[in-house]
Amino acid sequence: MDAENTRYMCFLPKLSESESREFLESAEAEWKKTAPGFCEYAVIYEGRHVGGVGIYLEDGIGELSWIIDRQYQRKGLAYEAVGVLTDYFAREFGIKRFCAHCDTENTASFRLMEKLGMKRTGVYGGRKNRLAGDESFEYLYELERR
Repeated sequence: MDAENTRYMCFLPKLSESESREFLESAEAEWKKTAPGFCEYAVIYEGRHVGGVGIYLEDGIGELSWIIDRQYQRKGLAYEAVGVLTDYFAREFGIKRFCAHCDTENTASFRLMEKLGMKRTGVYGGRKNRLAGDESFEYLYELERR
């Protein structure tokens, strides 16, 4: 991940190969559980790994995350991947409530959330993006499926 692509992310970029390996090993370990607490998926486009989507499960709510390589943005890949993810978890696991957070400066993310039918339900201070020096504000968006 490059710094520009992850400037609004709390947990990215991974700063070393060992940190990346640790994350991948923890994702693999979750996949082996009967009831994982989170699931990470690769986004593949034209045979190339171009990003990822994730869902973190707690108290019947799925918190969504995504990132797409800058050169593959604006192609609808995140929209499609997050849509498939929410459909799958609603159908297979009965998850009906989803949420996502983004930095208030991350226009692309909050527009995607709105396109997905999510509603802005909060704005909070105290967000610390990984590479940022200062705290910022974040939006909370939510989606309830019936």
